[in-house]
Amino acid sequence: MNKPYLQHLKSSKSLETTYEAIRAGFVALALEKNRRATPFVEQARALKAFASRAKTPLDLMAIEEIQPGLLTAAGVSDKATNHLQDSDKREAILGLIRNFLEPAGASFVEELVFRFLLTRGDTLGGSMRNVGGFMAQCKLTRSLISHLKLAGRSSRWLRSGATEWTAMPEEDADIEKQLRGLSWNAGENPRTLIYNLTVPLVRNNVDMCLFNCGPEMVSKEIYKSGPSYIALGELKGGIDPAGADEHWKTAGTALRRIHTAFAKARLKPKTFFIGAAIEAKMASEIWSMLQAGELDNAANLTEDGQIASISHWLCTL
Repeated sequence: MNKPYLQHLKSSKSLETTYEAIRAGFVALALEKNRRATPFVEQARALKAFASRAKTPLDLMAIEEIQPGLLTAAGVSDKATNHLQDSDKREAILGLIRNFLEPAGASFVEELVFRFLLTRGDTLGGSMRNVGGFMAQCKLTRSLISHLKLAGRSSRWLRSGATEWTAMPEEDADIEKQLRGLSWNAGENPRTLIYNLTVPLVRNNVDMCLFNCGPEMVSKEIYKSGPSYIALGELKGGIDPAGADEHWKTAGTALRRIHTAFAKARLKPKTFFIGAAIEAKMASEIWSMLQAGELDNAANLTEDGQIASISHWLCTL
């Protein structure tokens, strides 16, 4: 079909995110935040247990096991810790004890735990800023894997941080949380999808790039080869309607940059967009781009049918 988006979209209205989907998205984010917070809560419990051995705040300095926890409670991030000398760390901990723990009197252990969690909360907040994109990638990846498995097609995957591609295991639960690349065959033609790649031709990061080669061929040289790209796409997982326009502005700029860069090389790979929070105006703009041929496909991440359809399209390109 020349217009693959018509398989799952009837109009711009089909792209709009419903209130129910927004509500479900916020709940999912809350659950994920709680999941990610669990290790910090357990660390705080362990810190309290060790710190309770101290009779005075200054006694905490002698408990070796909690020194990193004391630094955290002092407001020193993990990243900052790597740049501090031992004397600097000791000074930070002494500042915590003199300024906050000693004034707390008999409640100094509780004060320590509260301040530890305050710093860890900032750490959690930083990781949560990217969680929408992470969850979006996981959902699309799971859809792609499911499509390939249902079709009886084998695939290989690349773990984040690894260099070796391995066969997809039978037991693949949660594999999408660790995956950076996925490879399969479309008929007899090898295909490889890479997430979050800086494309030399575009000189910017692109969320998804589909290549017309197997994983053993994927290299910096392939990244520089314009004809190797079959499709490039932007994936925006943020569910907050207040940020929808900004996400689309970023994605739209990226897609136009892709089109311009490849056009200069007389190439026209497929382009697509997948987003979680799509407001009416944004949906209208996406629909217009689809109809004008400036965009080949699009889908709302919160609509399972649309994600299944665009996954099928990607797997058959």
